[in-house]
Amino acid sequence: MRRLLKKRVFLVLVIGFVAVMFLNSDWIARWMYPIQYKEDIRASSSNYNVEPHLVAAIIRAETNFSNGKVSPKGALGLMQIMPETAEWVIDKAGFEEVTPEMLQHRPDVSIEIGTWYLNSLHKQFGQNKVAAIAAYNAGPGNVRKWLDSGRWDGKAESVNRIPFGETRHYVQRVIYYYNKYKELYPTL
Repeated sequence: MRRLLKKRVFLVLVIGFVAVMFLNSDWIARWMYPIQYKEDIRASSSNYNVEPHLVAAIIRAETNFSNGKVSPKGALGLMQIMPETAEWVIDKAGFEEVTPEMLQHRPDVSIEIGTWYLNSLHKQFGQNKVAAIAAYNAGPGNVRKWLDSGRWDGKAESVNRIPFGETRHYVQRVIYYYNKYKELYPTL
């Protein structure tokens, strides 16, 4: 009886060890946090000097890489750009033969416009990645007001001071995905 009990305990320990190893494996993590459209992300990130992990994190937070999305507010495509913002980007960047409607069904166009816009936000906020992420969600005018009034200092450590709950949670999600993608895909 004792021998049978020892074998069962040993078997449970082995199964537990295998389960822990299985759950900690990179391939499981990559399965849980996939990145689609890698070539488009790499190309646009390179074009506008934006970290590809950040672009992937924003896409994950916005649409979970599901193409063709339109938000209840009207944002389009993988990176959920509002049509007015898309028109502004198209004009400022000089994208020819590109329309806001293309965002919805052309991942390459959505990623290109979204990455250009993200680069623009980085510049507006002095390369402050966290403020740029917040501005991507809440708009640069709101973020500028928060920073200028001292309501928020633009740092990740004080994200809980962002006045809009949606933006606060958005920034936290994007930073989480950004860190996860950097860990799982170091050479993205």
